[in-house]
Amino acid sequence: MTLELTEIERVKTISKEDFYNKYVKLQKPVVVEQLTSDWPAFEKWNLNYIKEIAGDKVVPLYDDRPVSHEDGFNEAHAKMKMADYIDLLQTKPTNYRIFLYNLMKEVPTLKDDFKWPDIGLRLVKQLPMLFFGGENAKVFMHYDIDYSNILHFHFHGKKRCVLFAPTESRYLYKVPHSLISREDIDFDNPDYEKWPALKKAKGLVTELNHGEMLYMPEGYWHYMKYVTPGFSMSLRAFPRSITNLSKAAYNVFIMRHFDNFMRKWKGQKWIDYKNQKAITNTKID
Repeated sequence: MTLELTEIERVKTISKEDFYNKYVKLQKPVVVEQLTSDWPAFEKWNLNYIKEIAGDKVVPLYDDRPVSHEDGFNEAHAKMKMADYIDLLQTKPTNYRIFLYNLMKEVPTLKDDFKWPDIGLRLVKQLPMLFFGGENAKVFMHYDIDYSNILHFHFHGKKRCVLFAPTESRYLYKVPHSLISREDIDFDNPDYEKWPALKKAKGLVTELNHGEMLYMPEGYWHYMKYVTPGFSMSLRAFPRSITNLSKAAYNVFIMRHFDNFMRKWKGQKWIDYKNQKAITNTKID
């Protein structure tokens, strides 16, 4: 079975006014195909270039193992030199991903390769985070802790992105006190007998190519799959909605600390409880 998905709208280029009025204001995703065409990164950024300038850096790696009470919040599962990791990516499929890594702090010359786009969002001018993955590596269905508006740029290869609006949360088996859906759901081929509410979820999909940018509005769920080895960069803007700003503050200052406390106190029983609540809280009718 497959999800009910509609292709995300695409434009080659867009003005600041149109981007804000047609997409940010309406909180509607869009792919802009040529936003990076005048960036040095468009020509330079590929896996071999990253290996050349950052090969000696030791990087945190994550895989697709289920959440355990023994894991800290966003705690890495392994570490490896970037050169060895890129060799792995280019040799065979791997579940290891780099997630939210501040490579530009380690390799400042990368800052010269991109431009802060003047596109109608007040972007947070902190160093952008990078994400890497191998063929068929998956990023579980989740939404971001800070409810940011996200400009997600992809480089080197192809990446499949599935989005759901916050209004679809009731069908996605959201795990309470966290930012994810049930990790045992296969969003490429969902089992509707096991997860019947997913039949009602209406989502969006696109396949990002080198240099393309996907705009993800505040609180949008996203599931990513690397069709080929590659990497991405996200630029962020704070939520415009006061409600979402309040949710972000709760997530950052209360929710994640409460969840960590409960993991340490209750152990695996806490994880199992949350996974069960994800089923009972989900609306089927």
